[in-house]
Amino acid sequence: MSSKPVLEPLLRVESTSAYPRAHWAFRAQLLWEHRRLLARVIAISLAISLTIAFTLPKRYRSTTSIMPPDQQNTGAMMLAALSSRSSSLGSLGSLASSLMGGHTSTALFINFLRSSTVSGHLIDRFNLQSVYHNRYRIDTVKHLARCTKITEDKKSGMITIEVDDTDRVRARDLAQAYLDELNRLVLETNTSSAHRERVFIEERLHSVQADLERAQIELSEFASKNSTIDVAAQTKAMVDAGARVQAELLIEQSGLESLRQMYGDSNVRVREAEARIATLQQGLKKMTGSSAPLPSGDTSRTDPPSGSDEEKGELYPPLRQLPRLAVPYMDLYRRVKTQEAAFELLTQQYELARIEEARDVPAVSVIDPPGIPEKKYFPPRLLLSALLTFLSFAAASGLILVRDHWSKIDPGDPRKSLAADVLPVVHHRIHSIFARNRGAA
Repeated sequence: MSSKPVLEPLLRVESTSAYPRAHWAFRAQLLWEHRRLLARVIAISLAISLTIAFTLPKRYRSTTSIMPPDQQNTGAMMLAALSSRSSSLGSLGSLASSLMGGHTSTALFINFLRSSTVSGHLIDRFNLQSVYHNRYRIDTVKHLARCTKITEDKKSGMITIEVDDTDRVRARDLAQAYLDELNRLVLETNTSSAHRERVFIEERLHSVQADLERAQIELSEFASKNSTIDVAAQTKAMVDAGARVQAELLIEQSGLESLRQMYGDSNVRVREAEARIATLQQGLKKMTGSSAPLPSGDTSRTDPPSGSDEEKGELYPPLRQLPRLAVPYMDLYRRVKTQEAAFELLTQQYELARIEEARDVPAVSVIDPPGIPEKKYFPPRLLLSALLTFLSFAAASGLILVRDHWSKIDPGDPRKSLAADVLPVVHHRIHSIFARNRGAA
């Protein structure tokens, strides 16, 4: 009689005691027993995953890189320069450099690109709400944000813009549109000191130009109506002419007395001398004029007073009125010269401000312009199929192991009792919900 049947139970018991049920060999044996089921799961999941992978639309990615302008603070640059020459300022210069940073406009440009203004213009320009099949505009904005990736290189400050789309041409156009909108937004929101200075000087220049034209018109009208071309030169000329006329008058008066003593009052020569003396006296009186004050009022008036030189047809004002005319004339002349000096100075400053503004406007330097992508980047069909198949195999294997473990639990275990009470109720609830939905449909 063979001892083999007697030894088999002992060996089985010894093997069971040496290797517990949780050992990987028992689990592998259990899965091997269900190998046909697992093979079917793998085949079905592979077919489904391939169908899903080849059904997903191709997505293309267009990439562009830009370099924001380097806008360092002048004070920080001076401190950094001084720190290289003086050891006492070394820490101060390094602190200023670290505070100001090498590319302070990078974060600003990234915020511009992510702003709702840029996304709104892109949505309207490419009709993305219809392309993405979104009912609400806010959903379109979120979809565009998911399709756009904006990254920054901390070392170089370079900004990279990546745009994903199912159309390769639209992906390129969207990337280029980001650059266009960034340039436009930078120009519109340029609030640099040079821009503000240029705007202020431009407004002040227009105001000074208007004041200069008004002052020139007032001076020209005053000079034309009062015959005051150059008060200083006219006064000197009038004084010289009056002195000559008065000297001639004295000479004629002396000669008249001599002629009267020699020929009498009725002589022709005496009458001629008297006529010349009368003419000289009349000319001297006209040159001297009246000392009556000018009419009270604005010294810059342009309306001539009654009996003025304009009404009399005189080419020059009276000598006694020149001091009175000099005050309003010099006031108008001083205003014209002041406005001229201010206009020349502001014109020079305006040209310099325009140059500074043109140099201060940040320009976006495109390193890599966006191009039409040649290859898709998503979906990776083989990798996706393999991953879905592996997940299905893992899920089926886990389900087999869990089911085997559950079947070996004692029926009197509280966990089984709880499951026996809960599962029918849950099943009934789910069945009633599906029945209600079918009835409503």
